[in-house]
Amino acid sequence: MEKEAKWDPRTFAVIGAGPVGCIVAAFLAKGGYKVVLCDVVPELVAPAKDRGIVIEGAETLTQRVHATCTSVDELSDFNPDVVFITVKANALPLIVSAIEEFHREGMCVVSWQNGIDTELEIAKGLGKKASMRAVVNYGCGLVEPARVKMAFHHPPHFIQELDPDAEAAAVAIASALTRGGLETRRTDRIINMVWRKSVMNASMNPVCAVTGLTMAQTMNDPIIFNIVDALVKECVQVARANEIFLGWDYYTRAMDYMGHAGDHKPSMLMDIENRRRTEIDFINGKFVEYGRRAGIATPYNTTLRSLVKGLESKF
Repeated sequence: MEKEAKWDPRTFAVIGAGPVGCIVAAFLAKGGYKVVLCDVVPELVAPAKDRGIVIEGAETLTQRVHATCTSVDELSDFNPDVVFITVKANALPLIVSAIEEFHREGMCVVSWQNGIDTELEIAKGLGKKASMRAVVNYGCGLVEPARVKMAFHHPPHFIQELDPDAEAAAVAIASALTRGGLETRRTDRIINMVWRKSVMNASMNPVCAVTGLTMAQTMNDPIIFNIVDALVKECVQVARANEIFLGWDYYTRAMDYMGHAGDHKPSMLMDIENRRRTEIDFINGKFVEYGRRAGIATPYNTTLRSLVKGLESKF
């Protein structure tokens, strides 16, 4: 039985003013919570406090946050109860190191990110009791600073603690998100959920990044579709070899989901277009790693990871 939430977090920090971070910051602020939005790029956070964060598309909202800052170190001034990390997973070691300087007992840090094992990167520096993982079910893109186009929103979202003693805290965070309008539930199956989402990310994101095609274009091109199909099957094989439960009908559901994603650019394609490093190591790289662990060959994941790395090398 889920533990009753007694802890009542009131102050939230969101690290990353990209589209994912703007959405969680705006909805938490809408719920009446004190929200601090942090990003190292001043232009990204500048409108969030005065004009407010604007969300359009699947959800419509304009919401100011309490404060903004341009350094993780500055978050110590706000003493947040919960820190959401929404930046690319490759930045986690540096961010966790900065959080260590002001982290206190009872402060929770949530990986609100794509990729496999991101929560373990947080736990390395802050311990399991402080670390949580969420699975987010919306697609979005940044139109301009603090202005987000939400392509789709398929709630609920899910969160789980790493340490069983922190279950009540996970329930409380889910309640706060739900109050703000992002329906979220605490689960005890987050790893399976992470892998279910990551299989689709690993099968779609790098293909779009390499070809420059949107998700709809990729799924509707009979030649490119074959690559996506092969990636899904390879990732499913790796997951099952590592005893990750996807469900007997996962392949059918995944292909249907991606087939209805619309004319949307996934984040990895937007990263390549903006000459930024991607999360390829925490997505396809993890399938290569777990494939090696289970003795499963991963030629498609290895190839796509190499191609994306090749594009990154030009930045």
